[in-house]
Amino acid sequence: MVIVMQGKFTISSQEKDNRFDVILYSHFNEMTRSHLKKLIDAGNILLNGKKCKAGEKLKEGDVVSYDFEEVKPLNVSAENIEFEIVYQDQDIIVINKPQGLVVHPCSSTKSGTLVNGLLYKIKDLSGINGVLRPGIVHRLDKNTSGLMVVAKNDLAHISLAKQIKDKTCKRQYLALCEGVFGKPDGKIETFIERSKSDRKKMAVSEKGKIAITNYRVIKVFPNSRKSLVEFSLETGRTHQIRVHCKMINHPIIGDDVYGKADKRLNGQLLHSYKMSFIHPRTLQKMQFEIELPDYFKDYLHKLT
Repeated sequence: MVIVMQGKFTISSQEKDNRFDVILYSHFNEMTRSHLKKLIDAGNILLNGKKCKAGEKLKEGDVVSYDFEEVKPLNVSAENIEFEIVYQDQDIIVINKPQGLVVHPCSSTKSGTLVNGLLYKIKDLSGINGVLRPGIVHRLDKNTSGLMVVAKNDLAHISLAKQIKDKTCKRQYLALCEGVFGKPDGKIETFIERSKSDRKKMAVSEKGKIAITNYRVIKVFPNSRKSLVEFSLETGRTHQIRVHCKMINHPIIGDDVYGKADKRLNGQLLHSYKMSFIHPRTLQKMQFEIELPDYFKDYLHKLT
């Protein structure tokens, strides 16, 4: 149900000289500063009975009053979805997403998603991304497998989202690609936007958003002219690795959108196998690495 939050508090001597939004965040730390600013601008949070700016400096004895509704209840059902929890504490969950699992509900997929499964296994998730994407800081495509980190509260969500934006959250992938690369390593830097001819696809363009992918060839299979390649992201655009592989004429094996389907597979051989970031609360570096899934390893074994 929707809960109405009403009340007031007085600024103490320890809180004076701070910005209005900073102090509000210390009192309502399960909300984002951007959401608190919206409440300030809407007049739901007042300073001495009047509207003010988020950056207003506070004085001892100032009175803050508030009247607003909590985040709307989640309209997504909990379902017993199979996925591996690699690590979990009070702030984060690191999971191994299987191939074929959609991350969050959308117009074409109403249930059976990772979010439905998270709601079944986890009591609390961050609410920053709204009712359909609780806890989701980043995503993997349906047929991309591997590591994802999920936020259990808004403190973790803000920290992880900032690390991804600042490129301090490192994500590395393994993919089997068509062909033999001309260079053993390199950087692909383009702009990517939604395709004008097919809105379900992304495409390299002269506009769009900057997309930077680094690659390193791990192993070449000369008889089949295929390459096992490690990719690391400097940006996180939709379908980024898959689009870049298509652009350089080395599409990922099994990618029926940017390459061609393989009847032996259920999707592209792309796996998020390594991830590192700073823990939002302890500030300790966290690093995770997982093996390739069996279907990926079996495919590689047949190439040797």
